[in-house]
Formats: sequence, C-alpha cells, structure tokens
Amino acid sequence: MAALRDTFDEAAELYDRVRPRYPAALVEELAGHVAPSPGARVLEIGPGTGQLTVPLAELGCRITAVELGPHLAAVARRNLAPHPRARVEVAAFEDWPLPEGGFDAAVAATSFHWLDPEVRVRKLAEALPPGGVLALIATHHVAGGSADFFAEVQRCYERHVPGTGPGQVLPDEAEVSTDTAELRRDGLFGEASTHRYAQEIGYSRAEYLDVLRTYSGHRALPDGTRRALLEAIGALIDERHGGRVTKRYLHELIVTIRQGCFGSAVPGTA
Repeated sequence: MAALRDTFDEAAELYDRVRPRYPAALVEELAGHVAPSPGARVLEIGPGTGQLTVPLAELGCRITAVELGPHLAAVARRNLAPHPRARVEVAAFEDWPLPEGGFDAAVAATSFHWLDPEVRVRKLAEALPPGGVLALIATHHVAGGSADFFAEVQRCYERHVPGTGPGQVLPDEAEVSTDTAELRRDGLFGEASTHRYAQEIGYSRAEYLDVLRTYSGHRALPDGTRRALLEAIGALIDERHGGRVTKRYLHELIVTIRQGCFGSAVPGTA
C-alpha cells in the first residue's frame, strides 16, 4: 500500500493536468459543511496538486494541506499561489505533528483509503474539537459512459497483466456504497451522511491513456508490461471506438461530526 501511494508523486505534472476535478455541486455541498463562513480553519489530507484545495481556498478558508509527495506539493503550492491563506506541508499525515489549536474541519478527498487504518480515524479526531466536521470524498469507477469499451478493455488487462481475474466488470453505481462503520468506532464520530454525485468525462485516446498513467496500479507495473497494455488499450480506442471514450465516475461526499471524548456526544450534534 505504501509503495503504491508513493507512485503518484512520480507524475505530478501529469496528475495535475489530467485528473478530473470534482463536480461543482459537490464542492458547493462540501463548502456548506466545512466553510459556512470565511476564515474557517480547514485541514486537508492528501491534496494532490490541489484539485479540491483550490476551490476551497477560493471560499476564503484558511487551509493547511498535508501532502506526502514533494513534487505534488510543489505543484499544489503553485496552483495555490493566489491564495496566501492556504499552505502545503510535505509529510505523511500519520507522522505529521498536529498544531496547537486544531481545525474547524478536516477533509480527505480520494485519499482516506491510503492512510494507515490503525491511525487515521483517531488522528483525524484529535485534529478536531467536539462539533468539528470531517468530510471524506470517495471516488469510484462505475458502469456507464462507453459501456462496450469497458467490457472489451477487460481482455487487454487479462492478456497483458498477470493475475487479472477473468470477466471483471465495473459495478453499477446503485451497488456502490462506502462503509462508514469505521468512523463511528470508539464513539469518536457520529452518524455519517452521504451525498452522491456522478459525472461522465469524454477522453481522446491520448487523454485516456494519460489518465491511466496516473493510476497507482498502472504505474507500479513493469515498464514493458505497462507499455504493452497501454498500446493495446490505445489500439482498441482507435480501431473500435472512433478515437474517443467516455468514463463515468461516482463521487461520494461523506460528512460526520466529531463527538465528545470516547463516545459522549456533543449536545445538538448527535
């Protein structure tokens, strides 16, 4: 897991250019929870190059973003240059010393699953006062868009990536739901509410292959294997799909409230 999460930093500029931004409706809903007024103190875990950080900074939040990869952090700082109230720290969140005073809210956008499960919930709770907001975004690849392509491309993976199981298919979004039980364990956070947002994005052959080059599983492949796989996928897009495909994403915004110590709920937040 640790080795895979390190791979994103190797392609920081590409990551910044091709990774999808979050839907405007999601950002608007998130802002209502973590930034109800300008000046809210927001901790962001794993900002990447600032896909979510920038729109939050535009709302006037005071953001501290903790990013593991120094190259990703450098691009994020560049993107955040117009927003002096946002700063980026380079560290693994698990090892990063929490500052005095804490935060009003904490956000992890498509990054929570990379954190050490032995540490993540309790440390996020320690960063927040009772009544503080924790918001997580989970991103899923779901059925939709160019359905025929995603059925056919499975054969490229079966042919070129050892260990690929046969007949894998993308799930329908109605079948996808993030388990939030971990957040409630030990009584640190209350019941979570989940808001769902789907978006479809069209890609040219080159654009789609660039997106794949930012995925940890693809980056971790041996160079020859990755090259053969991408060549096969590119040929499929050109020869059977007219040079373009559409991909469907499902984003879940999960919001919960920091409770009192060890399960005692904060009045009015349970």
